[in-house]
Amino acid sequence: MSLEVSFKDKVVVVTGAGGVICAELAKEFAKAGAKVALLDLNLEAAQTYADEITEAGGVAKAYKANVLDKEALEEVRTQVNADLGKTDILVNGAGGNSPKATTDNEFHETDLPEDTKSFFELDTKGIEFVFNLNYLGTLLPTQVFAQDMVGREGANIINIASMNAFTPLTKIPAYSGAKAAIANFTQWLAVHFSHVGIRCNAIAPGFLVTHQNVDLMFEEDHETLKPRGQKIINNTPMGRFGEPSELVGGTFFLASEEMSSFVNGVVLPIDGGFNAYSGV
Repeated sequence: MSLEVSFKDKVVVVTGAGGVICAELAKEFAKAGAKVALLDLNLEAAQTYADEITEAGGVAKAYKANVLDKEALEEVRTQVNADLGKTDILVNGAGGNSPKATTDNEFHETDLPEDTKSFFELDTKGIEFVFNLNYLGTLLPTQVFAQDMVGREGANIINIASMNAFTPLTKIPAYSGAKAAIANFTQWLAVHFSHVGIRCNAIAPGFLVTHQNVDLMFEEDHETLKPRGQKIINNTPMGRFGEPSELVGGTFFLASEEMSSFVNGVVLPIDGGFNAYSGV
């Protein structure tokens, strides 16, 4: 993808950069001239994408980072500052769901099979994990990296919300609630940092196929849609899943001081019309 947007010499920190979506954003920021720090708990995955960037002539470094460990994040911040410079743009992309916080059934019925994992059987630790990963995993990196963004021209934060932030999906109450919290936190940050020059916005991706959700969408052949995947397609007016590259334009718009200097506290759906469609 080629967009005529420049982030030349900007330092962009991306959490969750070992995943499909955030790796794509990291690569595109680098193509636009940014120096990119790819943070992920899976250092090998982040390093793979950092190597792709450097081999293509960009500037990138990979860092092992646990977004739930503030002390470790502070150490990474020190490394990033020494290697690349102080942060200009923070993309909070770390997040995800857990099978332990997911019900088997969409609707509770009085005659469910005995082995059904219903709402009543959801694992407390699983729910805590999902909330912590998504909410604290956004709040803590912001606490750490935004310290260097205060007063920097063009500084801004991009969070990653979800369609769940607008309307909860069945089966995943913890993830839906956590992403709704991200949308709310985005607005809170936009207000909180408005006097020191940091804008904060979010994108809300629609349905893309990633490592985390492929088994929810597809049968084992990864070609045949499961009923849940078919429902998603039926309720996406454009009739298809999105591609990671289709998140880049919206992200660049929000991150660019030239294009969106007065845009603050927005949660931008990039969803093929899913959020606009009532199903009728």
